[in-house]
Amino acid sequence: MLKSKYPKKANTISHKIGLFFSKLPLTPNEWTILSMLPAILGFFSLLYRHMGLGFFFFLIAGFFDAIDGAVARITKKFTKLGGYLDGVIDRIVEGLLLTGLMLFGLPNLVILNLSTPAFLWIALTMFFGSVFVSYTRAYGYQKGLLNDKNVKKMPGILERTERFWFIGLGMLLYYIEPVYTTYVIFITFLLCFITFLQRVWFVIKLSHKKKV
Repeated sequence: MLKSKYPKKANTISHKIGLFFSKLPLTPNEWTILSMLPAILGFFSLLYRHMGLGFFFFLIAGFFDAIDGAVARITKKFTKLGGYLDGVIDRIVEGLLLTGLMLFGLPNLVILNLSTPAFLWIALTMFFGSVFVSYTRAYGYQKGLLNDKNVKKMPGILERTERFWFIGLGMLLYYIEPVYTTYVIFITFLLCFITFLQRVWFVIKLSHKKKV
């Protein structure tokens, strides 16, 4: 969402990152794979209840994720395999983050006088965010309802990059009040669910136009 809303600013930042890191002897695919290392360290940090350390390692993983695409654009080394690896490892990193938070043991959230466990909202965020938001686009494309042009126009109030940084904000809020992290995850789930509905409705409207 942020990239589509501020494309010039995003491209400028990406260009500067690409120029700097393209000087290092690493290919875009190697940067992509490298992002898994801090994510694994972040997962174990959360497993051992070190929220700050977990945030630090996942911050590095997120930065590495920005490097691979930037370097690919500068060096003109775009490949289908690179795009595939990037998508797969993005999901692994996000899965490690959410699973780590699930095992961390966040406070329950009280909604309408009902105490709900934090792991429920984390699981729903993973289900509707990591899985269904991507699935609605991929399956629509696979069924021929989306093409290269309109797949880029799919709406989404909270896509993967925004989910990642939004949850990161929640991790920082843990040090103000632990339950704030659970609130942020709950809000993330709601926004992911809205994004899921937006994408399903987008595909339905396209199918009616095409009379599929």
